[in-house]
Amino acid sequence: MKRKISIMLCIILFILTGCRASVKTIRFGAADIGGMYYSFANTFTELANEEGLDYTFKVRTTAGSSANLRLLADNYIEIGIVQADLISDAYKNNNNLRAIAGLYTEVCQLVVRADSDIQSLNDLAGHTVSIGAEESGTELNAKNILEFAGMPSSIVQTKNLDYIDATNELKSGDIDAFFCTAGLTTTVIDELSKECDIRLIPIDEDVIQKMLAGSDAYTSTYIPAGTYRGQDTDISTIGTKSVLLTTSSVPEDIIEQLTSLLFDKEKELQYSTSLRLELNEDFATSDVPVPFHSGALKYYEAQGYHLN
Repeated sequence: MKRKISIMLCIILFILTGCRASVKTIRFGAADIGGMYYSFANTFTELANEEGLDYTFKVRTTAGSSANLRLLADNYIEIGIVQADLISDAYKNNNNLRAIAGLYTEVCQLVVRADSDIQSLNDLAGHTVSIGAEESGTELNAKNILEFAGMPSSIVQTKNLDYIDATNELKSGDIDAFFCTAGLTTTVIDELSKECDIRLIPIDEDVIQKMLAGSDAYTSTYIPAGTYRGQDTDISTIGTKSVLLTTSSVPEDIIEQLTSLLFDKEKELQYSTSLRLELNEDFATSDVPVPFHSGALKYYEAQGYHLN
């Protein structure tokens, strides 16, 4: 009798161990806390874990777009959000990159205190400005904007700060402005506006035109009046699409399931974040500068979208 019980316990233990071993992990590369990548990644992974798939989903905090591209190449993450303006060059060095969907438009935002003497890009001369965390899309955009505005590092003192540190240092007066490229409404800026009177600085039209000429990934856009507390006018700026990326090595079945989940859970994603998501098949599949993963293609084709 004891022998039978021992055998049964061994079988149960083997089954349970085997089940645990079969569960794989999908790591989602997000950006800094307070940014919209982080908000979206946490909501999406929660929804995915609730589906009871043969995978577990975890968020990995990263520096942002550039870091996510590097981490995808190093197999440290399986999926991540990346600004479209970084993807083309990255694909030349890593042709295993694959797209899942375009998610929403990110906009470049330049924030100052309301009592600041900074009214335009030209007024940044002699001031200290956060250009975002190292390896972030914000850093790339800020450097390009400052260059096109004729604001070299000899004129503007720049610092690499994540979103939380940037807002804290703006409140304390340790910096005079910070850049943030993120989807609207950006949580960290929205919260800052409740603690400290702020203004947004428009991007000059000539700078916008130079950005548009430099990359097809940019669009001329604006931050609508009322997006943040005390903002009573539209603010002209540039935008770029955020794209959910993976690699060709991730199995087709799970990417097909995750693509389906994106659209099936659109309302939940919208309600759980402050993002102005654009989750429709047209936006998701247009102007994405890398091939789509075969799993994503299976989903889109089932919906009647046949991509090249």
